[in-house]
Amino acid sequence: MVYNVSMVRMKITANEENQRLDRFLKKYYRNAPLSYIYKLLRTGVKVNGRRVPPNTRLTLGDELTIDISEEEQRAYLAREKPRASKRQFQVVYEDENLLIVEKPFGLLVHGTAEEGKETLSNQVMAYLIDSGAYSPDREKTFVPSPVNRLDHNTTGLVIFGKNAEALRSLSRMMGEKNFIRKYYLAIVHGEMKEEILLRDRMEKDREANKVRILDAGAEKGKLMVTRAKPLKRTNGFTLVEVELVTGRTHQIRVHLAEAGYPIVGDRKYGDRQRDAELLRKFPLKAQFLHAYRLVFENCLPPLDYMRGREFKCELPAGMKRVSEELFHGPKHEDKRRI
Repeated sequence: MVYNVSMVRMKITANEENQRLDRFLKKYYRNAPLSYIYKLLRTGVKVNGRRVPPNTRLTLGDELTIDISEEEQRAYLAREKPRASKRQFQVVYEDENLLIVEKPFGLLVHGTAEEGKETLSNQVMAYLIDSGAYSPDREKTFVPSPVNRLDHNTTGLVIFGKNAEALRSLSRMMGEKNFIRKYYLAIVHGEMKEEILLRDRMEKDREANKVRILDAGAEKGKLMVTRAKPLKRTNGFTLVEVELVTGRTHQIRVHLAEAGYPIVGDRKYGDRQRDAELLRKFPLKAQFLHAYRLVFENCLPPLDYMRGREFKCELPAGMKRVSEELFHGPKHEDKRRI
């Protein structure tokens, strides 16, 4: 088969700079096999008129030239159009760099083969395209992405970066200490009387999709740190504010359960026997865990202006009813100071 070879020219913009050349090409030609990408790197790609190593960092204004057939360019560059879907999230805050949304119950942040494409990320993408804040046709590799994840059945605040520089800064801020503080509300079994700091190492069982805390003194596994402060308590329950110091899978759920305060409604790490009576009264579908507050303590450029800002979102209606009836109803009100 004879292909018509042409030369593709492109300038590296702010959303593509600071990437390795090989990684840029993998994302740009996302439908191409890796063998083809490496063939291009050997014979068909130049940066500013020169052959360069695959690990070369691209900088703003670099010119790429790619020798590729017109047929392969069309096939490997093809982009699937985002599927229109009903918007289920609420916008909490938005500017030119970031978007903070409230994720509802039962929606994955990212998709899986089983779950398909009805995800928070895809809904946010459609929203940004409709508003004109993002155009897949203009972007070569950049896609607005979340920097924190919530479990399928955990509700609350999720942050998206709207451009590459902001996304890089947000990712670093979310992963390191003293930048963004993340707080959750949970109702747990047991009456917690004082603030506790939980610090352990964990490992994940991928087949069971569970994590377990390792024995004290273990050197393997990932460190997880959780701080829990009681807000209200009554009749064997406590409303707890939890600060997620590290961000491991199921961290809050397994940490509180291990400490003797399993989250109400948690079918994976909770206490089903103690849940049974409560769930007959309240139609909770999953664990009572809500990512309700974000505090931007310090910020990296270009997000310096966010320093000191705080964002909150209300409990969903079903959770609010449970909280109010447990802690504010005349039969349950706890007058003790905690």
